[in-house]
Amino acid sequence: MRAVLSKTPGGPETLVVEEIPDPTPGPGQVVIDVRAVGINFPDTLVIEDKYQFRPERPFSPGGEAAGVIEAVGEGVNGLFKGDRVIAAPGWGALAERLAVPAASVLKIPEAMSFEEAAAFVMTYGTSYYALKRRAHLQPGERLLVLGAAGGVGAAAVELGKAMGAHVVAAASTKAKVEFALELGADNGLIYPPGPMDKAAQKALSGELKLACGRDGADVVYDAVGGDYADPALRTMDWNGRYLVVGFPAGIPSLPLNLTLLKSVSVIGVFWGAAVLRDPAAHAEDMAELFALYGEGKIRPRISRTFPLEQAGEAIAALSARDVMGKVVVRVAP
Repeated sequence: MRAVLSKTPGGPETLVVEEIPDPTPGPGQVVIDVRAVGINFPDTLVIEDKYQFRPERPFSPGGEAAGVIEAVGEGVNGLFKGDRVIAAPGWGALAERLAVPAASVLKIPEAMSFEEAAAFVMTYGTSYYALKRRAHLQPGERLLVLGAAGGVGAAAVELGKAMGAHVVAAASTKAKVEFALELGADNGLIYPPGPMDKAAQKALSGELKLACGRDGADVVYDAVGGDYADPALRTMDWNGRYLVVGFPAGIPSLPLNLTLLKSVSVIGVFWGAAVLRDPAAHAEDMAELFALYGEGKIRPRISRTFPLEQAGEAIAALSARDVMGKVVVRVAP
């Protein structure tokens, strides 16, 4: 079978497509014929050895896959050859076939395409875990989403609205803000690209406060980091919850005196580890997300698709932060 492989640390240009042996299912495993793979920000990090986990090389990136079960291992119950499924292995998905633990596999709703399924688990799973289990977002609260046009940010916008919040979308271009408004955000603003000095950060804080309302944001969903974190923290209301989701703009240093003065909680969001620690909660969340999909309240927005041979270009496009919604690699029809 064909697989995209990382053999040395580096950017997307270091990836190669090679023939490797087909996997066989071990006890408790299934083998999936992969049809589509969702590309996520961790894919840009794992190939450079900058992610929390460092798989042994050579390995295939790709954290989530959708396809059809081709083979079932010993001891697997409730899954059968031909079932349409989703898996989120963390890496290994950019290949024509994938062996995964059966316990990590979810069946796809009939109405969901393989491309939508491949773009579903990591972004909606991360954002729902963040908003529901970490921030305990309540109806009527004000949610500020930084990076609102990216994969997890767009999911946070949709889920925030589905959960009854007033959603303010912040992004780096007019087109991205308009995209977030189409997803359901109540209002939005454009923040400046690149590094900001203290004066620019202060100005942005004022704009964010104005967009969120007099009292500021109850919850900040920060999937950007960098120089945007300080202004977002300064716009928060009393007892606010600041969700730390990702750092494409760099790892920020927060003024902790503000967390004291505002009684703000800074909350880490490590969805992948949470899934491993509490699979029952993850299963409950995914069932609720599938229900929201069935009700038409959430739906993955796929901005670009690439063939398997161009998986490196797909990761590069995401790394450049010039896409809105999700990027998907189509492995097979």
